[in-house]
Amino acid sequence: MNKLPPVTKNLLIINVLCWMGTMAMEKYNIDVNYYLGLHFFLAPAFRIWQLITYMFLHEGFQHIFFNMFAVWMFGRIMEAEWGSKRFLLFYLLCGLGAGLCQELCQFVHYEMVFSKFTSVDIGGSVIPMSQYLNSILTVGASGAVYGILLGYGMTYPNNPLFIIPFPFPIKAKWLVIGYVVLELGLGIRGSAADNVAHFAHLGGMLAGLLIILCWRHKEKKKRDNHINFTW
Repeated sequence: MNKLPPVTKNLLIINVLCWMGTMAMEKYNIDVNYYLGLHFFLAPAFRIWQLITYMFLHEGFQHIFFNMFAVWMFGRIMEAEWGSKRFLLFYLLCGLGAGLCQELCQFVHYEMVFSKFTSVDIGGSVIPMSQYLNSILTVGASGAVYGILLGYGMTYPNNPLFIIPFPFPIKAKWLVIGYVVLELGLGIRGSAADNVAHFAHLGGMLAGLLIILCWRHKEKKKRDNHINFTW
């Protein structure tokens, strides 16, 4: 599989171009992430298209490098397995599912903590609630990437993977389960300090799980119907 399949290749290109464009616009004091990143749906800056555009933006080199490395590593395999159209649909739906999950978790947090307030004290400065909500922003392809990882684990559960820093191979299914437990634990703990949308990662995996189960159900139904027909 030396040649990258088309969707994987174009996803890599688009994400890198968006990241480079974001950095270029910063020189003109234009914050692309603010306009195309995913805002909380109660924030004045929220727009419905952000549920799609946010997954093509990244914050920093490390962020985009690891996401695109995972797209290259697992995306090309899953595109070869599923075909380009199905893989692209899976990628986008996992990213959308991640965004919706993030919105839901932010809404629960808002209702529990902030819904009764009209302003927020941030580091000794009191700002209006609308301004605070506008500052909550999600960007990155991680939700879609976690969906791809789950798809790989479900398709090739016993394939060994070498993951730094472990000096031994780990079966794909255990890696996926480990990521689920880790992200769930970090999300419940509320590790806001790491600036990572852990529930968005879980949302991408949940969306991927539902899509794959739906595909398998349809394929099983087709096989059953074919068997009944031949009888």
